[in-house]
Amino acid sequence: MAALAVDDLDQALALGLLEATPCPACPPDCQQHLLDARSARLRALAARDRHRQRNARVAQRMMAREAARRPPPAADTPSSLPPAAAAALARALAKARARRP
Repeated sequence: MAALAVDDLDQALALGLLEATPCPACPPDCQQHLLDARSARLRALAARDRHRQRNARVAQRMMAREAARRPPPAADTPSSLPPAAAAALARALAKARARRP
């Protein structure tokens, strides 16, 4: 309560604000102040988590859209085939192109 009285949320959290229960010896307004501070912090932490999850979803969608926009690799690019296989493939493609009207 001393940390909350001086608006030091970091100290209050370090001292266990999120797990704190009201002291039965304290007056009702003091107890309510503790409960209000704890619930406000829990709501803020939940909002931060939702924001981070949303940002992660947006980033994932952007990456998927960028990947979908990239053109497929060109067929004429050199492949990782051995030279003999690449030459045979090139001859077969040339032969297939010659057959087309």
